[in-house]
Amino acid sequence: MTSPDPRPSAPLVRPLRNPIDEPSHALTDPGQLPHAYLDWLREVVLCKLDGLSERELRTSRLPSGWTPLELLCHLTHVERRWLRWGFHGEPVDEPWGDRGPDGRWHVPEELPSAAVRARFEEQCAWSRAAVEGVPLEQRARTGGRFATEADAPALGWILFHLVQEYARHAGQLDIARELADGTVGE
Repeated sequence: MTSPDPRPSAPLVRPLRNPIDEPSHALTDPGQLPHAYLDWLREVVLCKLDGLSERELRTSRLPSGWTPLELLCHLTHVERRWLRWGFHGEPVDEPWGDRGPDGRWHVPEELPSAAVRARFEEQCAWSRAAVEGVPLEQRARTGGRFATEADAPALGWILFHLVQEYARHAGQLDIARELADGTVGE
């Protein structure tokens, strides 16, 4: 009679189906790098959500309580706040619109996940077009998020802020995805 293997069994680990390569190391133009990395991270976030069921998209596995779908909605509002309301100085309704009554990120149950994703993709497309060809040193307009020129950051600062925001949230999605179905990223 053999004794049972005392080692714990390894959890099911599946790699992401379509790994996305980061921007080429041959890309050296400082004016293109933040745009390229921001686009890459936008795709990474979507890739981490691909294949999750509607239930998993709306289920939290973390003590803070946020769900993957709420995170995607939050990133839509992040883009909107920093580029539409912030950089372009446009008035927007509810610039912090992803907050529920308890102050947490929120996606109404009646809003389909496909609609949340479509809103995200639309906002990202608007964001790309809104800053295309704009010099990184150009400062944000006043009248929206920023009241004075002294408060208004340059586009380069805003894009790097967005890169770090996406990187942090992509890492959080790595954990949420692994807890949901064992799929891991890099």
